[in-house]
Amino acid sequence: MYEQTLIKTVTPIKENVIKRNNRYKKWSYGYNKEFDVIVISKNGTIGEIIEIQNLVIALPTKPKSIDNNNNKWEPHIYPKELKQINTIFDWESYPESFKNKWYAYIDREFTRREEGYWFYNKDKPTYITGSHYMYLQHTKIDVGKPDYREANRIFYIFWEACKADTRSYGMCYLKNRRSGFSFMSSAESVAQATITTDARFGILSKSGADAKKMFTDKVVPISVNYPFYFKPIQDGMDRPKTELAYRVPASKLTRKSITETSERQILEGLDTTIDWKNTGDNSYDGEKLRLLVHDESGKWERPDNILNNWRVTKTTLRLGSRIIGKCMMGSTSNSLDKGGDNFKKLYYDSDVTKRNKNGQTSSGLYSLFIPMEWNYEGYIDSYGYPVFDTPEIPAVGNDGFEIETGVIDFWQNEVEGLKHDSDGLNEYYRQFPRTEEHAFRDEAKNSIFNLTKIYEQIDFNEDFERKGLVTKGSFIWENGIKDTKVLFTPNKSGRFLISWTPPKNLENNVITKQGVKFPGNEHIGAFGCDSYDISGTTDGVGSKGSLHGLTKFSMEDAPPNTFFLEYIARPQTAEMFFEDVLMSLVYYGMPILAENNKPRLLYYLKRRGYRQFSMNRPDKIWNKLSVTEKEIGGIPNTSEDIKQAHAAAIETYIQKYVGITSEGGGNIYFNRTLNDWARFDINKRTKYDATISSGLAIMACNRHLYHPKPKYEKSSLDLKISRFNNKGLHSEIIK
Repeated sequence: MYEQTLIKTVTPIKENVIKRNNRYKKWSYGYNKEFDVIVISKNGTIGEIIEIQNLVIALPTKPKSIDNNNNKWEPHIYPKELKQINTIFDWESYPESFKNKWYAYIDREFTRREEGYWFYNKDKPTYITGSHYMYLQHTKIDVGKPDYREANRIFYIFWEACKADTRSYGMCYLKNRRSGFSFMSSAESVAQATITTDARFGILSKSGADAKKMFTDKVVPISVNYPFYFKPIQDGMDRPKTELAYRVPASKLTRKSITETSERQILEGLDTTIDWKNTGDNSYDGEKLRLLVHDESGKWERPDNILNNWRVTKTTLRLGSRIIGKCMMGSTSNSLDKGGDNFKKLYYDSDVTKRNKNGQTSSGLYSLFIPMEWNYEGYIDSYGYPVFDTPEIPAVGNDGFEIETGVIDFWQNEVEGLKHDSDGLNEYYRQFPRTEEHAFRDEAKNSIFNLTKIYEQIDFNEDFERKGLVTKGSFIWENGIKDTKVLFTPNKSGRFLISWTPPKNLENNVITKQGVKFPGNEHIGAFGCDSYDISGTTDGVGSKGSLHGLTKFSMEDAPPNTFFLEYIARPQTAEMFFEDVLMSLVYYGMPILAENNKPRLLYYLKRRGYRQFSMNRPDKIWNKLSVTEKEIGGIPNTSEDIKQAHAAAIETYIQKYVGITSEGGGNIYFNRTLNDWARFDINKRTKYDATISSGLAIMACNRHLYHPKPKYEKSSLDLKISRFNNKGLHSEIIK
C-alpha cells in the first residue's frame, strides 16, 4: 500500500489556545511568529493545521453550513440572465429590480474569491483557497473548465501561504509534465491583476516565444471570459499580443462599486498591466512587479541563466527590505548540463528548513515538489483523488473512464520497459518524477560508469533513507579532550552521514606501539579522502572536502564491501575539516588513503602523531617512494596510471556491489556520491570530490591489487650433466 508523505495534519498549537483566539477572531492573516505557523484564514479563525513540505499552514475554521453538490466538486452554473451582460456598463442599463435580484449572488462570488470555499468531497469537508476557486469556477482552459484535483488543492494552499508570509518571495515549484501549472499561474495573474491598482504583472518562460504564447493563448482568453462583475474594461485591443492593460475607463470592481451605481460616472482606472518579456538575465530589470510568473524556469539553456535572472528579478519584488511582490515559479527540469543544474541549485536554495537570520531562505522562495503520482492524467478519480494503488474494483476517473491500474504500478511498468535505455529512462524520470532525485536526473550519454545500476541504487536508497537507516551526525572528543576517545552524536546539522558504526569492542581501536599510534581495525576497512588546503576562496565557494569509509571482507561484525560513511562539506576553516577527518579515523580505527597534492591534511595527521594512519601509495614499494611520500604518505592525482586505476576501481565496485540484486539493494546508501559517480568526467576530475574520495577508499581496501610485481628474467640453467648421442654402435658426448 502506498503511503503518501506530501501532506499531513499537525498540532503545533494547543486546542484551548485555538478556541480562545477563535472566539475573539484574533488570528491574523500571515506569518504567526509565536507559533511558527502561516495563517491563510481571512476571518480571524483557524481550524485544521497542516504541513506541506515542512511549511506549517493554518486553514480557516470549518463553517457550520457546507455545500454538498453531489458530494464532489462541480462548478456552479453561471445564470443565463447574467451571461448576456458583458461589461459593467451593460449592467447599469438594467432596471433596479433586475439588479436587486443578483446582488446577493455577486456578493457571494466576491466572498469566495477573497476567503475561499468549503464543499463536501467524498464525504469529507474540503477547503479550497480563493485563488483555487477562481481557477475552478471562473477560468477557461483549453478543455473548458478545469478538473478538480487534490494535488492542485495542495498547490494552491501552499501558494496562499507564500502570499501570506511576508518573509517569502513566492514559490519554486518542481513539477511533473502536464500538471496544469501554466494555466494555474496564468489564472492567478488575471485574478490578482483585476483587483489590483497601479501594479505590473510579468511573464517569463524558457524563451520569449514561449512567454508570448502563454500570454496570448492563456492569460488573455482567461481575462476575456471573466464574468462582467470581475472584469475591468481593457484599454486597447480585445486580444492584445504584448500587453493586457486595465486602465481608464476600467474600474476596480468590488461589492460596493457593484451596488452603488450613483457614482458610476466617475470612474477610476486600475492602471494595471500584464505583459511578457524575452528570456534573458536582465528581464524586467528596474521594474516593480506585483507578481512574476516564471514558467519553465528549469529549461533555461546557456547562455541564459535562471540564477542570474532571479538575482535581478528578485529586486523587482521588493522595496528596500519590504517584499511587495511574489514570484510563482514552476518547471520540470532539463538535464543538468542544459540548464537543469541552475534550477536545481535554486530549488534547493529554497528549502524552508534552511533560513538566514532574517527568516528567509537563501533564494527567498519556498520550494514545493508534488510527486507525479498525485497528478498524472488518467489516474485521478471522479472526486479528484489520485488512484495510487491498483483497485480491487475499477475506479471511475474524472474523464468518466474506468481506472483498472494504480498509478504506481503503471509508472513501474513504464520504468521497467526503459531499463535498457538509460537516456530514455532518465528523460521519463525528469518528466514524471516520483522523487526530487528523479526530477534532476542527468543524461547518461557521457557517463563512464553503469548508470542503470547507479540509478537502481539511488531509487532503492530513497526508501532506505525514509526508514531512518542513514543517520546524520557529528564526531566529538569525549569531554572535549583531544586524542582520547571519540563519540558519535546524531544531529540534523551534522556533516557526517553514517550507515554503520562498529560494535563497542571495535570503537576507538587505536593501538600504540612505542609511542606510535596504529589503526587497530585496518583489517576491517579504510577511508579515502579528497582534501583541500585553503580555508577561504576568492569566490566564497571552492571545492568541498570529501571523506568516505568502506569496509572489506573480514571475520568481524561488519557488513562487507559496504560504504558506511559519507562526508561532503567545507567547514569554515581547513583545520575543522582536518579534525573531522581525524576523529573519523580514530572512532573507526581505520587508515586513510588521501591525495598528497594537497598535503596539509597529511602533515596535520603526522603532527598529531597519526602518521601510521596515512597509507602509502599502494603502487610503489617503500624504496621507490619520494622523500615527501615517505614522510606523510598519500597518493598523487597527477599520474595517468593512477587516474585510470582509480576509475577502474569504481567501475569494478559498481558492477559487483551497486544496484538491485536478488537479495535487495547494493552496498552504498549515499545518493550524493552516486549522483557524483553518474556525472563523473575523468578529464575534469577536480569537480567531483565525492568520486575522488570514494574511489580512493576502494583502492585502499584493495591495495594488494596495486602492489608492484617483481620482474623475473628467464635464463637457461646449466646442471653440468653431460648429454650423449646414442646413434650408431658407440655413444658420443654432445659438446
